[in-house]
Amino acid sequence: MAKQEVLNDVLITKPHNYESLEDSIGRLILKPQLHKKAWWIFFLVGLAGTGMLGISITWLLYQGIGIWGNNVPVSWAFDIVNFVWWIGIGHAGTLISAILLLFKQQWRNSINRFAEAMTIFAVMCAGMYPLLHTGRPWNAYWLFPYPNILGMLPQFRSALEWDVFAVSTYFTISLVFWFMGLIPDFASMRDRSTNKFGKVAFALLSMGWRGSNQHWHRYEQANLLLAGLSTPLVLSVHTIVSYDFAISIVPGWNVTVFPPYFVAGAVFAGFAMVLNFLIPVRAFYGLKDLITMRHIDWMCKIMLATGLIVLYGYILEVFYAVYSANFYEYKLLMDRFQGPYAWSYWLLILCNGVIPQLMWSQKMRQNLIVVWGVSAVVGLGMWLERFVIIPVSLTNNYLPSSNKMYIPTFWDFAMFFGTMGFFLMLMMLFIRFLPAINVFEMKDLLHKVLNNDSKVEPNAERTPYGNAPKEALPTVEKEVAK
Repeated sequence: MAKQEVLNDVLITKPHNYESLEDSIGRLILKPQLHKKAWWIFFLVGLAGTGMLGISITWLLYQGIGIWGNNVPVSWAFDIVNFVWWIGIGHAGTLISAILLLFKQQWRNSINRFAEAMTIFAVMCAGMYPLLHTGRPWNAYWLFPYPNILGMLPQFRSALEWDVFAVSTYFTISLVFWFMGLIPDFASMRDRSTNKFGKVAFALLSMGWRGSNQHWHRYEQANLLLAGLSTPLVLSVHTIVSYDFAISIVPGWNVTVFPPYFVAGAVFAGFAMVLNFLIPVRAFYGLKDLITMRHIDWMCKIMLATGLIVLYGYILEVFYAVYSANFYEYKLLMDRFQGPYAWSYWLLILCNGVIPQLMWSQKMRQNLIVVWGVSAVVGLGMWLERFVIIPVSLTNNYLPSSNKMYIPTFWDFAMFFGTMGFFLMLMMLFIRFLPAINVFEMKDLLHKVLNNDSKVEPNAERTPYGNAPKEALPTVEKEVAK
């Protein structure tokens, strides 16, 4: 067996017992001194961005949405672009947590908690935009079918109304799924904490968890139920977001491939963002033994696969415009190729179509600098994709006399970067106060490793790391759980 194959087949690359495993993860919460200068820098940057977001929203409510660059015909611009982008980023968490759980993929154990947190925070950022885009967010309750004597019921044939139910359901299920997975770890932190306030806080959050057989039985039932509910949400949420465009008659929007194309793009962007955060956190906090190169390799492969689907969608858009012989579709295509916004189209092709092909190489997937760079480029490319689809398409109207260029204002950028700061601040707080890796699932994985549940090559010497020769990896003594 080749050495590289051995390294890729290992999920825990350091000798651990249950206590050391719990300490490796719990120390990020119980030992504040581990969070050094870098954490404070990122937290303060996020806090500054959150302040910018607060100022932007305050000025928006005072002045109205005229402070944005929206015009006629580009009534949907940065606000909807950023809404779709943030919703897409949240898809990786649900995919890792729910779908990989149902398929019993154990490599998800080290990264699912981190990805779930990103899902929650990304949906929180996304939800701001359609709410503020209405111009009257204080009347947002009109979107829900509440009993009222005025009879102002929502228009359920509107795709925007579908967004309300899809996104709110997605956020609710994801939040419950995330919190429920934290309960056993809260109990573990409760028992290990030496701080009185920490003990009380974790005791309240653990909701009386004792780790009894009945507790675990109920937990596993609820976990599978929520995973089953979350799985169709991965497909339905971004499918419904794509309907905002696909059911219209705007050139460039009325495309039947949008639902699978949007879902693949969401997973593509989501995994890229997970890698952007996971790689630095893994290095700064010494988690390389729990978040291994195998995890990063698998995420790169998923990013590559979904990126190819997105690239296929780009090819189909060109094919539709040419083969349909529709004048307006063809005009929009030519405008994307060589119009005033051509730079954004060719840059997104470079970011989403060309550069991710580096992930075909195993050597590139093992180079963390390359992986981080490709992930950052993909995040930019997916934002540009939404920019090309939404405002660029709207500048090409059926009435050429009403065409008008779209130019974003300072407040468009301020609110976007403000949501990025808000997201960064929440992620820093999550790393500081909550277990960033799922403790009890890692213990379960360690139990399987220690008991040699993996398949072993016929000629390989059996080790506690399963399918690995003894000279290639450190061995561990078999531990018995108390």
